[in-house]
Amino acid sequence: MEIQNTKIAIIGGTGKEGKGLAYRWAKAGYPMIIGSRQKEKAEATAEEINKMLPNQKNKVTGMENLDAVKACDIAVLTVPFTFHKDMLTQIKPVLGEKILIDVTVPIVPPKVTKVQMPPDGSAAMEAKKILGEDAKIVSAFQNISYEKLLTDQDVECDVLVSGDKESRQLVIKMIEDIGLTAWDAGPLENSVVAEGLTSILIGINKKLGIQSAGIKITGIAS
Repeated sequence: MEIQNTKIAIIGGTGKEGKGLAYRWAKAGYPMIIGSRQKEKAEATAEEINKMLPNQKNKVTGMENLDAVKACDIAVLTVPFTFHKDMLTQIKPVLGEKILIDVTVPIVPPKVTKVQMPPDGSAAMEAKKILGEDAKIVSAFQNISYEKLLTDQDVECDVLVSGDKESRQLVIKMIEDIGLTAWDAGPLENSVVAEGLTSILIGINKKLGIQSAGIKITGIAS
């Protein structure tokens, strides 16, 4: 897919993580759709991003979640874990064979610094169970702090990408297009590692009074 022809929909895109990813991909030239349960809220977030990128050719648009999934080529799920199952069930009839990038982390308040994986092993594997064995699910972005996504700052954190080989290679390219370093983390079952790391990073942030602890893969020749 060419960038100008790859339309990305952020489901739950009015949240901080979704808004940050939409900003980065819009800046890179991708046509973006913000999805929300309320069309008006999606349109307001889209306009907010457009004002940050006044000279951008492809304007960000806002739609209700199901309409956004219908209109896109690739969907990105950024809802809290509490709404994960319900949202997957809602979008299943319209997702079809499109790639779904699942950013969800199984954080269970109040013990957000404790790793608490769901019965299926990870949020991404839960998505696989709901959407079916043929679903093209890619797990990514769990360890990225949203604070820097919505800015032009460099993000000093690598992204672990897991899923089927063809889909994850495409997503790795999409991540590199927004200036981040992405690594092939293997099959979707490996998503448990990146998802579990998030609670550990939250704990580090809390102890040090910071907001952007992340991970880097070392030992690789440049």
